[in-house]
Amino acid sequence: LVAPLMLGKYTIFLLSLLAIYALVSLGLNLLMGYTGQIAAGHAGFLALGAYFTAIMGENLPWLPCPVLLLLAGIFTGIIGFLLGIPILRLKVFYIAMATLAFGVVVSEVILQWSSLTGGDDGFSVPTARIAGFAFDSDYKLYYLIIPTTLIMTILAKNLVNGYIGRAFVALRESEVAAQTIGIDLARYKTIAFAISAFYTGVAGGLFAYLITYLSPDAFTIELSVDFIAMIVIGGMGSILGSIIGAVILTGMQQVLAGLL
Repeated sequence: LVAPLMLGKYTIFLLSLLAIYALVSLGLNLLMGYTGQIAAGHAGFLALGAYFTAIMGENLPWLPCPVLLLLAGIFTGIIGFLLGIPILRLKVFYIAMATLAFGVVVSEVILQWSSLTGGDDGFSVPTARIAGFAFDSDYKLYYLIIPTTLIMTILAKNLVNGYIGRAFVALRESEVAAQTIGIDLARYKTIAFAISAFYTGVAGGLFAYLITYLSPDAFTIELSVDFIAMIVIGGMGSILGSIIGAVILTGMQQVLAGLL
């Protein structure tokens, strides 16, 4: 809570970025770590959440940012649910290829639909607001991003400890065994995709507010690979591991960049 009073602007920006990436990592871990479904296109979901928040904020400036973030999550979650339906027919490697292709398609749509997204020219993100208060600096955004990440982490923890979480783990361990105890594979796989996309969509909205300007080249295949690396480094099927992986990988990138 007192970090912004003691740290510099760049450090606060980095802490906020770490929290956003931790949120994406958390959503991806719910899908990959807990249900065993491979996904390689989460940069696409991040882009959807970011652009949805920016475009809606531009056209509906009276909506408070928490509502916009919730809507971004719902919108992205619906896309994730719809994506999960055809992917149910695929297995392991082919799921990875399909989700990777999804990320590429999203970037191409953003690039080509320039009348809505700005295309190559990019899109300026409106300032996040609640009533008359504007989050118009990295210091103020810190107090929006960190609480949101904490709340969603607690929700994820409750989710994995409940019936849905146990069903996810059953799917990961053995689909045949899960079916024998009455778990609907199609239902829970699509739920996993939707929840994962929801988390990433909210993270995308926060990402948009933090970087203030969006362009298609911010959401690359490499970023999707980074998200996978985060949950592998931190630990598959671990809430805390999602956060640790995001901190380690993003921190390493910053340190190595400083050595160049």
